[in-house]
Amino acid sequence: MTDRPVDLDQHRGVAARKETEIRRLLREVQADQAALQVRQEELESFMVAADAATWPEVGAKARYLIQLYALTPEAQDPRRQKLIAGVLADLARLSE
Repeated sequence: MTDRPVDLDQHRGVAARKETEIRRLLREVQADQAALQVRQEELESFMVAADAATWPEVGAKARYLIQLYALTPEAQDPRRQKLIAGVLADLARLSE
């Protein structure tokens, strides 16, 4: 008997190794998405908990909401994408 672990991937075919890697990556992506969802909920709770005290804080909240909107199907129109990009640039410039 040996103390070294056996790397089972070496005994699998290429297709089986690829399927295993896909399953592993999928689990990692799902875990990352769940963690992101928790962080997003924390951020939104923080934003709702207190009113903005400065214009840069208002800009940060507005940027967040505009970026969320940009992910929706309605925002995929090229004119809206251009408008979103312009507003985000304006907010960045004016919030400095």
